[in-house]
Amino acid sequence: MATKAKKKVSAAAKSPDGLQFFNLSNPWGHGMPQWPSRPLLNLHIHSMHSLNGTLVHSYDGIMHRGTHMDAPIHVHENSGTITDYELWRFFGTGVVVSIPKKKWGVVTPKDLEKATPKIRKNDIVMINTGSHRNLGDNPDYFAYSPGLYKEAAEWLVEKGVRLVGIDVQALDHPLGTVLAAHGPGPIQPFLNDEYKAETGRDILEDFPYWEPAHNILMTNGIPGIENIGGDIDKVTGKRCTFFAFPWRWPNGEGCALRVVAVIDPKQQFRFETGL
Repeated sequence: MATKAKKKVSAAAKSPDGLQFFNLSNPWGHGMPQWPSRPLLNLHIHSMHSLNGTLVHSYDGIMHRGTHMDAPIHVHENSGTITDYELWRFFGTGVVVSIPKKKWGVVTPKDLEKATPKIRKNDIVMINTGSHRNLGDNPDYFAYSPGLYKEAAEWLVEKGVRLVGIDVQALDHPLGTVLAAHGPGPIQPFLNDEYKAETGRDILEDFPYWEPAHNILMTNGIPGIENIGGDIDKVTGKRCTFFAFPWRWPNGEGCALRVVAVIDPKQQFRFETGL
């Protein structure tokens, strides 16, 4: 039986006007790595071309999977939903900064202050710790990743940034989530034994707050994007224009989204030379 050749669909590196587009979202859908809690996101096929002449999918699950943005009400009662964020927060110029961190490393205010390009007021800030290279259904990405914590979140609020994204499993350091003994946790109780073996202390001695970066950033109007990835290495160390719009979902407490960085080569030359 003859088969129809599959068409390859790919995005051009440059638009007709010379702008360069970079995808900072991880692939979404069947088989995607998911945070180690339930409910998990599952996809279903309802029809397919060979049988029905159309392809139709549906999914069930929560929005807090893959590259996504949280709303304040996700972590703080009687607060804003996805549509309560101001629209200007989802578009603008900013930086992708390299802050390399290994297992359980904490991004600090000093790291942010020293980062290049320099973080300015009203910037969109994307943080590349290198963790996105571990993306997968594995403990290295989810249980042992680095991350933000209370002090870094306070620094970002004081700096007056527009939006924050980071290439790790959540907006907070994993040991500040329910993976450890916070809230209804621990989801992964073995982590405290491992942490104590390495440091001599319990997790809660060093990470006493439950998701402080979530609370501090979002209750100050700053959206936080988790699981940044894709082409992030290609734009690290650069000043870019970013787009990151969630759905118009009035009651939404989280939302998958596409994050795009755009570089105008002419403008980039001016950024780098100061001309």
